[in-house]
Amino acid sequence: MGGGNGQKAKMARERNLEKQKQAGKGSQLEKNKKSYVNSVQGVHANIYLHHIRSEVQGAC
Repeated sequence: MGGGNGQKAKMARERNLEKQKQAGKGSQLEKNKKSYVNSVQGVHANIYLHHIRSEVQGAC
């Protein structure tokens, strides 16, 4: 493979960029936001279910 380090690095960046586009990867920030929202929704759902269960047990 001919060329200097700069040329090789440029080719590697272009190759990696194409791989990311084909894989459909988005930004890491967007993934983190979605993950956070999902985890918060899960926590709220667990709190809600715990509240419902305690009400049902109290009614028995």
